[in-house]
Amino acid sequence: MRIALDAMGGDFAPEPNVDGAIAALNEQPDLEVVLVGDVPVLRRLLEARGYSGGRLHLQPSEGFVGMEEKPTEALRKKPNCSILVCWQLMAHREVDAVVSAGHTGAVVAAGLRTRQFLKGVKRPGIAAPMPTLKGRTVLMDVGANPAARPEHLLQYGVMGSVYAREMLGVERPTVGIMNIGSEDGKGNDLVRETQALLQNCSFRDRYVGNVEGRELYQGFADVVICEGFVGNVLLKAAEGLADLMLRTISQDVLATLKLERTQALEAFHQLTKRFQYHESGGAPLLGIDGISIICHGSSDAHSIGNALKVAQTHKLRRINEQIAEELAREEALLPV
Repeated sequence: MRIALDAMGGDFAPEPNVDGAIAALNEQPDLEVVLVGDVPVLRRLLEARGYSGGRLHLQPSEGFVGMEEKPTEALRKKPNCSILVCWQLMAHREVDAVVSAGHTGAVVAAGLRTRQFLKGVKRPGIAAPMPTLKGRTVLMDVGANPAARPEHLLQYGVMGSVYAREMLGVERPTVGIMNIGSEDGKGNDLVRETQALLQNCSFRDRYVGNVEGRELYQGFADVVICEGFVGNVLLKAAEGLADLMLRTISQDVLATLKLERTQALEAFHQLTKRFQYHESGGAPLLGIDGISIICHGSSDAHSIGNALKVAQTHKLRRINEQIAEELAREEALLPV
């Protein structure tokens, strides 16, 4: 598998991207990585690390989209920036996937420019696996489509279900919709109109209704759908709260321990791994004709390496083919 890695994307780029690529290549013999970015800079980093493997390629680009920039404006001004070059490589079938820790809005906007949608997909969305008391729940969309329509959310239910089944191992994923209450009739027009579609869709026997914010972490549903604005707020709030709780609890508990401190530290380390984004690698942009993994801006080499592995698994499990097949079945159920 050949993956384009946005070497200039991320808060600490390009070093973590280079190191993550090298680590993944050392572990995955069937992987090729195309580092897209400032070639002279990348070449110096590779030389400093003594790496000269034949499965790592360099692709030049001009500039990158900074975290403080407006995505569409930046892409217009920088037609050869790193993330656009990555997507162009995939559009021309020179790579199978794009991985980036850069500006999420720019990654999505660059992808939408190519119009590389799977057959039947109306609007791609970002799926984020969230930790729960029962395992993990797929939250979708977490930022790609803040102006969603009911038919978009219906498709997110289909795509999220395929992802939960193939990537998380849930045989028959249940689907719920994020809402402000569990009672029927709650929510805005978007939610109520989507509910009507969900009650007559192909997975209606797995539709569990409204999911409130606190129920997300109880594992009330295996897939929870929402529009991108709500999903992004949920995701960022969860990241901040998890960091606060883990730091506070670890400091308070460790301060009281006199014995078995080493074991306690290891226990907290394992607990932290369950909730940190570094371990998941990144969130897929589902619905595109290709593979796109969006990493956290502060991703380290470990996270980048994991994202490259996630992209490989995505292809191995035939996620896109299954999404296209299930959307076609869903379309056949709609009234003419």
